[in-house]
Amino acid sequence: MHILLIHQAFVTISEPGGTRHHELARALVQKGHTITIIASAVSYLTGQAGKVKISWKTIDNLEQGITLIRVYTYPALHKSFVHRVISFFSFMLTSFLAGLAVKGVDLIWGTSPPIFQGFTAWLAARLKRAVFVFEVRDLWPAFAIAVGVLKNPVLIRLSLWLESFLYSQANTVIVNSPGFIEHVRLKGANQIELIPNAADPDMFMNRGLKPAFDWGVNLEGKFICLYAGAHGLSNDLEVILESAKILKNDRDIVFILVGDGKEKPKLRQKAREFDLNNVIFLTPVPKDQMIGVIAGSDACIAILKPIELYKTTYPNKVFDYMAAEKPVILAIDGVIRDVVEKANAGIFVPPGDPDKMSEAILYLKNHPQETVKMGMNGREYVIENFNRAFISDQLEEVFCDAMLASRKKVEG
Repeated sequence: MHILLIHQAFVTISEPGGTRHHELARALVQKGHTITIIASAVSYLTGQAGKVKISWKTIDNLEQGITLIRVYTYPALHKSFVHRVISFFSFMLTSFLAGLAVKGVDLIWGTSPPIFQGFTAWLAARLKRAVFVFEVRDLWPAFAIAVGVLKNPVLIRLSLWLESFLYSQANTVIVNSPGFIEHVRLKGANQIELIPNAADPDMFMNRGLKPAFDWGVNLEGKFICLYAGAHGLSNDLEVILESAKILKNDRDIVFILVGDGKEKPKLRQKAREFDLNNVIFLTPVPKDQMIGVIAGSDACIAILKPIELYKTTYPNKVFDYMAAEKPVILAIDGVIRDVVEKANAGIFVPPGDPDKMSEAILYLKNHPQETVKMGMNGREYVIENFNRAFISDQLEEVFCDAMLASRKKVEG
């Protein structure tokens, strides 16, 4: 099967950001499929072109069976919401033109967010008479409306219409969290499949260890609390800074924030205002190096704003933390809380509550044996329930079923 993935935010294992799709693509190639990926030349995380030259189109044989096509995208991604929307629409156009040139496609895999690229995937699938599978990685535009990013009434109506249209037109809708199922069903999806976020346990070979890692300063003997990921409005990282302020007199505790995003300059400024000598900001780290970063920590933080809709999410970083045998300080309620508590892999703290977060950090620091046990529990739970190898088997089955159902529809 030749699968075409259209994904503006796609990153490889050697780049910063979420690598769900590269890992799944590798697994599908190992099963005998061919993957072509159309992605932006601008990093969705940093807003920078990085090592990729911004041109109309560059083609890279990423590895055996995987072709990566980077297309021009308006580069001012993080300048403002308006500029971000322009970036989305520019990718819609260039990815569509690039997609038309890809031959012999059997199935087109669209993914959201951003949702606008889903329209490109649908249109390309119709023109090529290919199966259209649409993947929902968060409930956009509902999340954007809830957090106050999407306010324009016209854009809201357009986005809501597009959401329902894509759900109803897809041969299959994939969700990465069970919390999304009811929403997409009510919005028009017919065939819904859960392919949850997961982790590759074999990738985290330094599990449970705390090797020397070059943080830029000497942190030997410190209790390191790590946050790794986007520094955006939804991530509520000011709560971590407030927690660091509460704990600033405990010189054994250090907070490391790894990543990038629109809010990072504001967070740096806030840390200076609080005079936080216990907070270190690091630039984004590629996934193949992030393994060592997580291994160098003692506890890992996952956090989102206290918004009701965020109770539906399965953040991928939580599964990576667990696979790396690190306890999770979870400031997200809902379905992911169920996972962490069922695994006994960390401590839940109410979102938006720096006092409770501080208490959880102190508890883990002062109970090292229990901290280690929580980490071990998390890894075991991921191996049994959220192993990327098993998830890729499920994805292949979903794609094959969609192909078979489409053929039967045509024949019948």
